[in-house]
Amino acid sequence: MAPKKAANPGKSASYYRRNPKARAKKKAYDTAYHSTPERKKYRSKLAAERRRRGIMGKGGSDVSHTKNGGTKLESPRRNRGRNGHGRRGRLA
Repeated sequence: MAPKKAANPGKSASYYRRNPKARAKKKAYDTAYHSTPERKKYRSKLAAERRRRGIMGKGGSDVSHTKNGGTKLESPRRNRGRNGHGRRGRLA
């Protein structure tokens, strides 16, 4: 079952809801991007770490990459919001 739509979506979500052609174009791009070998390797590394820590499939914290190449647990809000639009990103 698909997740519920946000009651108060942000700018991007609102735009894509109003523009089906743009949404289809973004979906095609995202599908191609996330199918690349680099993305698959990135996801598999994080999934393996979640399995090792015993938190796979239980929600909760994200496994986040650090500057030195390691991983650590971090709240999804901090991890996913770090490199937001128009901001210079910083790795924790």
